[in-house]
Amino acid sequence: KAANIMSKKKYELAALLTYENGKNRYEAIADVDEAIDFLRYYAYIMEENEGYIKKMNQCYPDEESYSVLRPYGIFAVISPFNFPIAITTGMCTGALITGNTVVLKPSSDTPISAIKLLEIFEEAGVIDGAINLITGSGSVIGDALVTSKDIDGIVFTGSRDVGINIYNKANQIRPKPVITEMGGKNACIVSKDADIDKAIVGVARAAFGYSGQKCSACSRLIIHKDIKDEFMDRLINFVDKLKVGNPIEKDTFIGPVINNKAYEKYNRCIDIASKDGKILYGGKVREDLNGYYVYPTIVDKLPKDHEFLKEELFLPILAVIQYDRFEDAINIANDVDYGLTAGIFSNNKLEVDKFFDEIQAGVLYANREKSATTGAMVGAQPFVGWKYSGISGKGTGGRYYLELFLREQSRTINK
Repeated sequence: KAANIMSKKKYELAALLTYENGKNRYEAIADVDEAIDFLRYYAYIMEENEGYIKKMNQCYPDEESYSVLRPYGIFAVISPFNFPIAITTGMCTGALITGNTVVLKPSSDTPISAIKLLEIFEEAGVIDGAINLITGSGSVIGDALVTSKDIDGIVFTGSRDVGINIYNKANQIRPKPVITEMGGKNACIVSKDADIDKAIVGVARAAFGYSGQKCSACSRLIIHKDIKDEFMDRLINFVDKLKVGNPIEKDTFIGPVINNKAYEKYNRCIDIASKDGKILYGGKVREDLNGYYVYPTIVDKLPKDHEFLKEELFLPILAVIQYDRFEDAINIANDVDYGLTAGIFSNNKLEVDKFFDEIQAGVLYANREKSATTGAMVGAQPFVGWKYSGISGKGTGGRYYLELFLREQSRTINK
């Protein structure tokens, strides 16, 4: 029912997103569509698993045994600004549909979206007290939830440092489930056997969609030396045609970054990139508009251990790395603490197979023009982080996600 209500309000919610977090029209509608998909898919998974009650093997003729997955109790849901409808809906639905109650703490940048989501749940018939909203800063409200003895589990999407801090603090009093998605430093490998036309579109969309403010954004381009010059010329020409401007306008591709803190970080990063590498494109802000508008930026010639090649920036900054042997490309892609998404463009089957076998990341794409590293679809591409990109090893929008909100109970009945 909530999915149907949200579908009817899709354009209203998408417009709100554009105003609240600066997504362009396409990205805002996709955000709401993903939320609808979460609602429907998790309902389907719950029904398919018959409420997670399974009859087990029979040990004795006079006994029957069952495995039952039961809710933990109260989940704190700490949601991000970049997908304030989709990710928030997914996390809340995961907890609610499995029988838990929720205390939702949305990003302080996007509280209105969370309020609208609660109104939809209320209209759909979610009982009073099953989902509760509290707004405020993460350092105050979030910390209080994480350390509360009354919270039985936590689900969080955000930065690595915050996620690890939550995990450590939450388990100081007693063991409890902590489900996290903690960002990425995602690479796309472009082989000399790639379809360059596809790769240009896929890389640009992945790197600069929503101003790079996605945990799945492509922030490292690993490109073969033989095609680098041609590819970069054509990529820059393509990116130059992407409009930076007011996201309300239908032809805008890149809107503002989320707040002044992100804007100032972009400017600091540009200063560093100018000194330590070579800016091939961008590196400037749009000062004629009122807001935090920055241009997509492409940086080359950074030292191999530079922080921009290792740490998540959450900005529209793409670092370029040249390679010679394909083994080097794989090693470069894996040489980070993160393991969320990765992409490859190659028409060489052996390279694609090696990529799938050896890349240390949870979500992989090959030759995907839609986007090299972003755009996972609910029910098709489980969104799961390896290494410092996640803790649970199970992905949102996948078949095993709901089980993270449940604990097993063995029941045996003597007939």
